[in-house]
Amino acid sequence: MQRKILLISRHAPYGSSTAREALDAALAAAVYEQELSLLFMDDGVFQLLENQQALNIDQKNLSSILGALPFYDIEKIYIHQESLEQRQIEKEDLLMESATILTNEQTSALLSHQDHILSF
Repeated sequence: MQRKILLISRHAPYGSSTAREALDAALAAAVYEQELSLLFMDDGVFQLLENQQALNIDQKNLSSILGALPFYDIEKIYIHQESLEQRQIEKEDLLMESATILTNEQTSALLSHQDHILSF
């Protein structure tokens, strides 16, 4: 039975392993052919910025994993609009051009239609 799973990524890409663990969990869930959605909010929106220089801080760049999401059939990718606004990030600055930007109301609706929610 296919379940609706929403994975929320709330942490910045570097400084801890949380952002990487969220993406690893998304890839693992996709292997089991679940209906997976991915929501970036709070500091998680920083993961989507273009031109990250992760090597300068001896970290692995997460953008290669983000680019692989469609190969795992992870196509329902959402970005919390208020998180972008609070951090003064424009949609043009983001890697994920096909992601859908959601308001607070739309985010609440998305949350209410899930069988499981994982927050990282």
